[in-house]
Amino acid sequence: MAEQEKTGVFQVGARQLRDVEEALRYVYDALRERGYNPVDQIVGYLVSGDPTYITSHKDARTLIRQIDRDRLLEELVQCYVRMRLGGTADPR
Repeated sequence: MAEQEKTGVFQVGARQLRDVEEALRYVYDALRERGYNPVDQIVGYLVSGDPTYITSHKDARTLIRQIDRDRLLEELVQCYVRMRLGGTADPR
């Protein structure tokens, strides 16, 4: 197939993930915009693994599914330890 005959593929509006904090902030805001309690919905997702706890508004569900749930939990615990306990969550 000649180079000019190949089909180009691109995604319109697909949000790229930079880091866990940015993703959580984005998902949190999308949930609030839709009238949900973001903390309850994110906890529901983390505990159950069911992505329907996260709204599809602004592609929030797609975004949060790009991150491993264990990684999300680890990041949340590390943040809690740093902010509330004044320590470091990394024992290494």
